[in-house]
Amino acid sequence: MAQKAIREFDAKTILHRHWSKYFPNFSYSYETILVENSSALRDLSVNNSWLSQKNLVAKPDMLFGKRGKNGLVLFRDQKVGDVKLEKAVNWINDKMASKQQVYSSFHGNIPNGTPKEDFLTHFIVEPFVPHIQNEEYYISATVVGDDDVLFMSAEGGMEVEENWDKVIEVRFSITDNEETIARRIIENIPNGIAESEKARFGEFAIGFFRAYRELNFAYLEINPFVMQGNQIELLDMVAKLDDTAGFLMTENWGNIEYPMAFGMEEKSPEVKAIEDADSKSGASLKLTVLNPKGRIWTMVAGGGASVVYADTIADMSGVSDLANYGEYSGGPTTEETKFYASTVLDLMTRYEDPRGKILIIGGAIANFTDVAKTFTGIIQAFEKYADKMKTHNTKIYVRRGGPNYEKGLKDIKASASKLGLYIEVYGPETHVTDIVRMALEK
Repeated sequence: MAQKAIREFDAKTILHRHWSKYFPNFSYSYETILVENSSALRDLSVNNSWLSQKNLVAKPDMLFGKRGKNGLVLFRDQKVGDVKLEKAVNWINDKMASKQQVYSSFHGNIPNGTPKEDFLTHFIVEPFVPHIQNEEYYISATVVGDDDVLFMSAEGGMEVEENWDKVIEVRFSITDNEETIARRIIENIPNGIAESEKARFGEFAIGFFRAYRELNFAYLEINPFVMQGNQIELLDMVAKLDDTAGFLMTENWGNIEYPMAFGMEEKSPEVKAIEDADSKSGASLKLTVLNPKGRIWTMVAGGGASVVYADTIADMSGVSDLANYGEYSGGPTTEETKFYASTVLDLMTRYEDPRGKILIIGGAIANFTDVAKTFTGIIQAFEKYADKMKTHNTKIYVRRGGPNYEKGLKDIKASASKLGLYIEVYGPETHVTDIVRMALEK
């Protein structure tokens, strides 16, 4: 499972899109706006009258927590007073104007560690929901090992971590049916919830867990949600999607962006292109550029194998020599593999290294991926980049097994030799990472 974080706005939008299916007896107002330009907030008020009529809450929506403790939530209180549209616009302008420091850890209200620093570019704006503390609840679900785990508490809000001993944890096997899940949730309603509210809380929790599973969330947290009778308001959400299911969930998720977290370096166009290809494929295509001037580049088939190769290269040659991390797996087509290989080769041949470049094409023994078919895509990329690869004195080392691997190895060796490229080819009789040692010894 590949987990990718999404914005709070998108998480709420996905739940709202399917609200009637999972929460038929509850209402949710879904008055929420994502703001990238504060001046647009005034324009949006034309079609969203609540922006001009209600007290508002504004906060960054950039994949970091502790927003309240970092002083990055604007809401109505005794100190601030009413938060109408103009006050929200001015506050967002102020926070966008200069870099902000964000701490990820606090001891009480005292920050720990070194803050991340960056510009705030995206904000979520919603109506302020008047409520009392007893109406705030916590709920989340995630994957732990082979199980799905549901967490529930009668005490939601900023201090939920400090009160984690009050959180109820319920584990579910992937084989548990809906009846079993519902029964166990009802049996584990947290202490502190009023008797008159337990049935409603249980019903909401059952729908929440079902939505988490069926909509392919890898992590879903609402902290807190407010329950006032049958009216639900989602005050704060954190979510990650299982992006390996992206090609199946296009209609259910809608147009989802996977943004960089606050303080992280922006992704390169090449990495974004691979992510886009991955989102449209049933295969898995992953690429992270660690050092664009690195000497050793990899095209590894399989998620587990990619970790093993990266660790082996770092151990034998040093982290600075490892240029990239990634994988192509899950039976990609010839065209998908060609695109992936071309992207790696293009990156590999941009910067010279007097020692030359090493290209590791590795993998374990495939279960169902046709090795010859994927190698055809790599061969086509070789044909396009052969001259550049020779200019950079590239040495290629291949180790692969699986369906049709004999033909794949034969074809890639013959093609590389014809193109004048240095290549060594090995099958499953060779230890999975032994080509790393061979390459470095040469």
